[in-house]
Amino acid sequence: MNFQFNGVNYFLTVMQLLVTAVIIVLVVGIAIAAYVERRRTKTLAFRNRFGSEYEREIQKQGSRRHAESKLADRQERVGALEIRVLGVTEQERFVTEWHTVQSRFVDHPRMAVTEADDLINALLEAKGYPESSFEQRANDLSVNYPRIMDSYRAAHAVAVRLGHVEATTEELRTAMIKYRNVFDELVLARMDRHQATAA
Repeated sequence: MNFQFNGVNYFLTVMQLLVTAVIIVLVVGIAIAAYVERRRTKTLAFRNRFGSEYEREIQKQGSRRHAESKLADRQERVGALEIRVLGVTEQERFVTEWHTVQSRFVDHPRMAVTEADDLINALLEAKGYPESSFEQRANDLSVNYPRIMDSYRAAHAVAVRLGHVEATTEELRTAMIKYRNVFDELVLARMDRHQATAA
């Protein structure tokens, strides 16, 4: 086969054309494989980072790509916030407040659940999460604390419906346990690590 390029005549044999075609196919195949592997690695990283929030966001957005975009936006937003670790005095104050709220549960379970919700909000503000809607705050929190999101969402759902629909004692008890899990993750686990390093 003859062709001209920049005024120079070239002659390619059938074998050279086949080799060129095979090389092009291989390069395209490698590029596609690299893209697929990069997407798979990115998806795995999001799934590992966000846990159940990843699946929740896929259901909400309707596609994996849109969900990952929203989760990336969350990471960027939280990266711009000034989230901080509480000082020991603040941690101890919140622990004392939690014990007070928890002790009220026996006599006033509805009030205790509402106060637990308020205490978690105060704790998040103290750590640097901005005051915002519950959904925005939950989205922000999911970046650094994905393991507690199911508990946080379930407990909050009970707390906000208390004025509208009567919650059972079991629902209130479960909400309080879930708030305890959230509280422990936000305060006590950090305090235990701090005390262990100080010792």
